[in-house]
Amino acid sequence: MLALALVGSAQAAPDCPALLQFQQLRLQDEKPVDLCSFAGKVVLVVNTASFCGFTPQYKALEALDRRYRDKGLVVLGFPSNDFGQQEPGNHREIADFCENTFGVKFAMFAKSNVAPGAGRAVNPFFVALEARTGKTPGWNFHKYLIGRTGQTVISHASAMDPGDPRFVADVERLLKATSP
Repeated sequence: MLALALVGSAQAAPDCPALLQFQQLRLQDEKPVDLCSFAGKVVLVVNTASFCGFTPQYKALEALDRRYRDKGLVVLGFPSNDFGQQEPGNHREIADFCENTFGVKFAMFAKSNVAPGAGRAVNPFFVALEARTGKTPGWNFHKYLIGRTGQTVISHASAMDPGDPRFVADVERLLKATSP
């Protein structure tokens, strides 16, 4: 996959948590993004798919992004075709679907593998998330919340809607935990 060609360790700034020391390709133009640029923020990482029963969660993810962006939340979407072949499109098709169907404005990255499978290389960022939490995405729309310092990482299964009060409470707790 194209995303894996550039995914890997980035040159880290001294204040960048090890968990964010990766580069990823943006979905829209395949330009590299250093995840260290999100250091000091609460980062919500979600593996996404366009044709999944959980796909309507894009709406709640976008609402969270708008509601908490100015308080330090950043939402990062990672399309994957790992589960049920529910993300078959190319980068342009995925970007168009997200924007035109759900008005997604939060950062989306190039399609990559997020869970182990027969002969597929997993995005190293997701390998690091699994190592920190002991949880590998079991389906589309698995969520990882990373605290501002990168020390706290909370894993939520796909069925946890981003608008659920328990999920929002975790977001708010991490936003208040350590200010940048």
